Amino acid sequence: MPVRKNILITGASSGLGEGMARIFAAKGRNLALCARRMDRLETLKAELEEKHPDIRVLIKPLDVADYDQVFAVFDAFRTELGGIDRVLVNAGMGKGQPIGTGYFYANRQTAEVNFVAALAQMEAAMEIFRAQNDGHLVVISSVSAMRGMKKNLTTYAATKAGVAMLAEGLQMELMDTPIKVTTLFPGFIRSEINEKLKNTPFIVDTETGCKALVKNIEKEVMHAAVPSWPWSPMGFAMRNFPLKIVDKLMG
Repeated sequence: MPVRKNILITGASSGLGEGMARIFAAKGRNLALCARRMDRLETLKAELEEKHPDIRVLIKPLDVADYDQVFAVFDAFRTELGGIDRVLVNAGMGKGQPIGTGYFYANRQTAEVNFVAALAQMEAAMEIFRAQNDGHLVVISSVSAMRGMKKNLTTYAATKAGVAMLAEGLQMELMDTPIKVTTLFPGFIRSEINEKLKNTPFIVDTETGCKALVKNIEKEVMHAAVPSWPWSPMGFAMRNFPLKIVDKLMG
């Protein structure tokens, strides 16, 4: 398995992105971190450089919904590091509301950030990887992508299913090439995106969840539910059981 030295992470100012950045830094990887909140990135950069003086940590502001900026930031990171070995498409939001309750603006924003902006990130990453004929694209989906979800999760789950299908299409296309694609389906991992949710069965803390994510990323698996227990069997149940049972399983 090749060592992916230069790693770009979007949505790196909090939650899973921040947690994975800490783990990769401890492994001696150079990091290209981007997010909207530069103050958070500056604090993280200072922390990582103090703990790991042998690595490079580059930071840039990025609103992934500004699609032109996505391409510009990815290209700038590539230039400054001399190449990008791995991109984690991690930035996202969970702002959805039940469909038909007057919150189209919230569902539209969720759809644009979680799907269209993810597509922009994948496009920008793949342009770099195709030029290099090498690289590892990692797409952070969600176990909610396994089946249609109700109420506040309806749009969110649909977007996460969408990005998983984008990744799977790339996996089919790139199967016999040096470019690898991984799709991860996190279960309930404590982060800012879900801190207000009340029904979160089997939730794990951020550090535990991020360690499981990084373990699968380093293995360059094609896809994995994370953490494996209970989300691998839960994922099977969600895909195959009747909707009434899935509803009870997910609280």
